Amino acid sequence: MKKLGIGISDFKELIKGNYIYVDKTEYIYKLINSGKYYFLSRPRRFGKSLLLSTIEYLFRGERELYKGMYIEDKWEWEETKPVVRIDFAKDIKKKEDLKEKMYQELRKNYMWNKLEMPKETRDESILLEELIMRISERERKQVVVLVDEYDKPILDVIEDKKEAEEVRKELKALYSVLKGLDRYIRFVIITGVSKFSKVSLFSGLNQLKDISLDLRYGNICGYTQEELEKYFKEYLEGVDLEEVKEWYNGYNFLGERLYNPFDILLYLDSKVYKNYWYKTGTPSFLIKLIKSRRYDITKLENMVVREDILEKFDIEEIRIEAIMYQTGYLTIKEVYKKEYGEEYRLGFPNKEVRISFNEDVLPLVLKDEVRENIAGKIIEILKGEKLEELREQVEVLISNISYVHYRGESSYVIAIFSLLYTTGLNVITEDNTNKGRIDLAVIVDRSIVYIIEVKVIEREEEKGKAIKQIQEREYYKKYMNYERVYIVGIELNRNKKRIVNYEYKRMK
Repeated sequence: MKKLGIGISDFKELIKGNYIYVDKTEYIYKLINSGKYYFLSRPRRFGKSLLLSTIEYLFRGERELYKGMYIEDKWEWEETKPVVRIDFAKDIKKKEDLKEKMYQELRKNYMWNKLEMPKETRDESILLEELIMRISERERKQVVVLVDEYDKPILDVIEDKKEAEEVRKELKALYSVLKGLDRYIRFVIITGVSKFSKVSLFSGLNQLKDISLDLRYGNICGYTQEELEKYFKEYLEGVDLEEVKEWYNGYNFLGERLYNPFDILLYLDSKVYKNYWYKTGTPSFLIKLIKSRRYDITKLENMVVREDILEKFDIEEIRIEAIMYQTGYLTIKEVYKKEYGEEYRLGFPNKEVRISFNEDVLPLVLKDEVRENIAGKIIEILKGEKLEELREQVEVLISNISYVHYRGESSYVIAIFSLLYTTGLNVITEDNTNKGRIDLAVIVDRSIVYIIEVKVIEREEEKGKAIKQIQEREYYKKYMNYERVYIVGIELNRNKKRIVNYEYKRMK
């Protein structure tokens, strides 16, 4: 029985150590034979480093590692190529840290290639240029260049715009060297989490092809459902695949729905459902950004955006939607073909991210001592179909919104939405029907559904609008295949800051 390669990103160690490797060499073969310069963006812990390692040993001609894989009988194993690999995984706090990291990475590459490092300069751009040229001329072969986590130095200091700009300048100077070395280079792939614009970071490197949303390579990192069941069959005995899918599946880069490898490996090792990926490092600046901009998080689920919005991430213009998508907190749920191009409907990829993210957001509007106890009570109430008790808990929630974080009527709606998300139940916001959009659909135990409409009103005569809207537009009909369906109208007063009307009705 092969082992689970938790935390192992070196391809050779994975194969030699008898760990499971999900064969991605078909995608790699197509990639290498279709072009020369590539860029790939994927969330953290998604297998980017292992991808680069697999490519590295391929060009080094270590055929025995690829036994039985797609590429084994298709690759020209005698045509080896020298490799330069740069990894920016180390934490960076200022420009000087980056310069030292770049120097040390280049120093390692000089050593690996048995070359003496020039002593007359510490300019990293000159050192990289000379390294590639000298290797190529000595070996009489073109060089393969692999850059991992290219953007981490910027993300590490993104909250300090001045420092981030200095770091960007250093990286831009380094990457710009590649554009003038075409004759010395066989293949380049640069990977990272975020997608900075070419103008700001890859100026002049116009030949860099972005495959982040290329459906041909949508599955190049991560595990599909088929791959999970094929390669990990021995670990899936007694496992509820539907529950695993609900917790960890759902990432989409225009291929199939994917699992984050880090998540699924840790789950299969323990068979305990936890937020493995999320707790490895949610960027604090993202939560701070949401708070400082008073961002309405209810917009995140079912948001429709164009591709250019997802690409707009830079030091001067940080879009919350873009960074949430690029870092893996949102993913593509649906693609719409338009005359002017494609649009994407975004949403949380799975239960893990939905729960964890909203647990981070809820403190922005709710007092600490309340949020720790209320989620469990909500689950019990919804499963027990205790609708009167639901009102009581929503009132507790509303009355305990912190004045520190209060920012108007949207605080109430956001708090209700976030609270329901933290329960782990299947909560769908802005749920489309043929007659409009449901505020909230909450699916419980695959048998009970709650259709909830939340409104903020000012006048007494406006009471009853919430539940009336559900009935008139027949929102509940979408879920009549479930055993029991309830509709709930919650109306809050803008001035009194409390629930002024609460109605519910069982429709099935």
